[in-house]
Amino acid sequence: MSLMLLDARTKQPVQREYLVHLPGWDEARYLAEAPENAFWEYVRGEVIVHSPVYAEHQRLVFFLARLLAGFMEHRGLGGEVLLGPAGLRLGPEVIREPDIFVLAPEDAGKARGFPVEARPLLVVEVVSPSTRRLDLEVKPQEYAQAGVPEYWVVDRERRVFHQHLLEGHTYRVERHREGRVQAHALPGFWLQVAWLWQAPLPPETYLLPRILTTDH
Repeated sequence: MSLMLLDARTKQPVQREYLVHLPGWDEARYLAEAPENAFWEYVRGEVIVHSPVYAEHQRLVFFLARLLAGFMEHRGLGGEVLLGPAGLRLGPEVIREPDIFVLAPEDAGKARGFPVEARPLLVVEVVSPSTRRLDLEVKPQEYAQAGVPEYWVVDRERRVFHQHLLEGHTYRVERHREGRVQAHALPGFWLQVAWLWQAPLPPETYLLPRILTTDH
């Protein structure tokens, strides 16, 4: 199924970012019709359609994914780093498509088909203006209920790195504007928040050796 959002005044495709909620769906229809190359999420009878992302968003997603995957590979940790729009089941009626999610070695083999039926070690969302409330208010509840140990929200526009750490059934949130952030779900992995605000982003080939040789 394809979807085009038109401006009511100009009848032209909407150029700004958007988030469209389509009620009246069931999971079977979502799994049958959701496109493979776009972000469509399913939550309790409603499909959430995301607008295409900006190039800056995609660069930051790939930057973080390459750092995480490179760290895991060089440390021989196993596991897997997956990118959206790969679907992730969080509950009986909740399927999200995170920008990045990291699977433990014992769960990597479960990443087959759609959606993935596994609990990630880490989920990362890069904020767009249309998804700020979703990423910071709605998804933390869902990821916490699903038992995801750590959840990052990178808000490049406001230059805030939100680190959610699971304590019981809720997250403790640490907000970083600068300095070093240490991953809890991936011991030994860290990053400098300032890297995320640079334009262009620094080369991973330079940063990864620093991460691998410094644990704290």
